[in-house]
Amino acid sequence: MIKLRDVRPEERPAEKARRLGIASLSDRELLSLLLRSGCQGQDVTALSALVLEMEPRREGLLGLLHNSMQDYMRLRGVGEAKALQLVAIGELSKRIWRREAAKNLTTAFSDPGLCARYYMEALRHLEQEELHAAFLDTKLRFISDQLLSRGSVDASVVSVRELMIAALRARAVRMILVHNHPSGDPRPSADDQRVTAEVQAAAKLIGIPLEDHIVIGDNAYYSFKEWGLL
Repeated sequence: MIKLRDVRPEERPAEKARRLGIASLSDRELLSLLLRSGCQGQDVTALSALVLEMEPRREGLLGLLHNSMQDYMRLRGVGEAKALQLVAIGELSKRIWRREAAKNLTTAFSDPGLCARYYMEALRHLEQEELHAAFLDTKLRFISDQLLSRGSVDASVVSVRELMIAALRARAVRMILVHNHPSGDPRPSADDQRVTAEVQAAAKLIGIPLEDHIVIGDNAYYSFKEWGLL
């Protein structure tokens, strides 16, 4: 593997970006520029290559949206500080993508397919379940998102009380639950159905109806509303 010290100064990421523009950098070079330094036993170029090769099915940079600190700390020489830096890059990318997606919404979340597309890329590659609530205005337009839980979606994990408080704080008029199935199969489990019923009952009591519960699979989704369960 080529090390940064072996690269001609004018071909190093920072100098190359100055000469040719930031778009001229490869994924590895761009990540090297952001990380700035390597870690014990390897320079920044070698580290960037390792990060991009961590999970082949996520196609390099896509892994930055989904890898955890624990994932990065399994790499030789990567400690907590560098792992935190890597997950921060991923979180910034995720927030930029979601802001752009929300800005470009042309219709309200009354269309389950649109809501599913909004969450699809962020959730479909995760190795554990995440349950989100999308808070909506009177026209079912997106206001904000709240991460409710990580891990199996069941009534013992999801705090319905905290969800209702978050919905009130967001001044939501309606809400949608969204979570992923790491298996790729979006068909709801018995726990999914129990959580949906519990949230639906509580949401009705405070006057912020549950509009839908969407389960994200691998390029597929299941809408409780479309299947007549809400």
